[in-house]
Amino acid sequence: MTGRVQTPTEERGPTVTAADPSAPDAVPCRVDVVCLGESMVAFRPAAERAPLADAAVFARGIGGAESNVACALAAAGHRTQWVGRVGTDAFGDHLVAAIAAYGVDVSAVQRDPARPTGVYFRTAGERSVGLPAPPAAPPGDGGPPLSEVLYYRAGSAASAMSPALVPRAAAWSGRVLHLTGITAALSAGCLALLRALTERRPGRPLVSFDVNYRTALWRNAPEGPAVLASLARRSDLVFVGEDEAEAAWGLHGAAAIRSALPEPRVLVVKRGAAGATAYVRTSAETFTEAVAEASADGPGAGGAHPEADADAGDDAGLDAVVTVPAPSVDVVAPVGAGDAFAAGFLSGTLRGLTPGQCLRHGHLMAAAALTAPGDLAAPPRRDHADRLAALGPAEWGRLRLGPGWTTDAMDTPDTPGTPDTPGTPDIPEAPAPAAPVSAKERTP
Repeated sequence: MTGRVQTPTEERGPTVTAADPSAPDAVPCRVDVVCLGESMVAFRPAAERAPLADAAVFARGIGGAESNVACALAAAGHRTQWVGRVGTDAFGDHLVAAIAAYGVDVSAVQRDPARPTGVYFRTAGERSVGLPAPPAAPPGDGGPPLSEVLYYRAGSAASAMSPALVPRAAAWSGRVLHLTGITAALSAGCLALLRALTERRPGRPLVSFDVNYRTALWRNAPEGPAVLASLARRSDLVFVGEDEAEAAWGLHGAAAIRSALPEPRVLVVKRGAAGATAYVRTSAETFTEAVAEASADGPGAGGAHPEADADAGDDAGLDAVVTVPAPSVDVVAPVGAGDAFAAGFLSGTLRGLTPGQCLRHGHLMAAAALTAPGDLAAPPRRDHADRLAALGPAEWGRLRLGPGWTTDAMDTPDTPGTPDTPGTPDIPEAPAPAAPVSAKERTP
């Protein structure tokens, strides 16, 4: 197919290239990543562990899966744009200003004079996708309770998004378009927009899709799981959690998920604290070479496993299976990790890193979110993240990250970089195992 998506090579994920200027729908690549979806103003109880019913004072923030990814990527040095709609109200003013403060291009955000900006209230705690679970446990009764979340987004400005209101040129103006299943649940117009933007036609950028299944969003729409599966199959790079796949499709394990979603060129299955697995579609000619090259690094090194599955059959090719464990993390707030992981993986993809390195950068971004309060956290500096991602398998397995690890002083001051060249890794050619830089970042 013509356009900006190329078949991945034996050791890389989706290749991000410039648009074919001769394609009828080709648009200039103004940014690295366009993130399209709803962002809302978030309110959390100011008192720690206070339930919503008892909270008298709230702290204001921002939230939204797509804008979270845009902010994290911008903070990591990439050019990003958020495409969305907000009301012509004070909350809309705050959202646009707060997201722009991260360095995100907000020039394509539309203001709606008739519909409000969405807001939500939530407590600290684990975010549930909707699997059967007991009521939120009181403090001290084991693990963290599920969070309380109240959304006030029905009829919001963002829910009015549609193919008629959001120009394809704006959504396709980046090297990558990042979408989530949350947008598909907002309205029929939003779903039609996602279907239009994921249509395979010349000029389409690489499409990244985070399933982000939430039963509350699809409570009155039993077709939700099928809708999300359809959108995933139309995408090039898909993120899904094992818990989401179980709740939405009744699937258990990464292999079963890949069998159900064979179309994406890269499928990333998030397994929480256990790590993540990437299925990377390759050709029959390059699969053996990819596995052989990665075997030298050993398990956990971030390359394809020597025992990687190769499902022969159709023209889609074979899968190289890459699994990377997550580092141990001293969790401060169990929110925002999924969006941060997607941002880290996309950052590696933009830089042309191997799937294993992309997974490691995803884990590091997720760790940054988990060790800071709120949905958004400062990512580690690129040289810091590269240094940790280059650790050997044993050192990576012993890595433990705690609060403050992203801001620890380094021996070398941060140096502003230049935009990355697609396909060119920005890591040392022969990195040596790195020692911990502080007690907040340690490999015992």
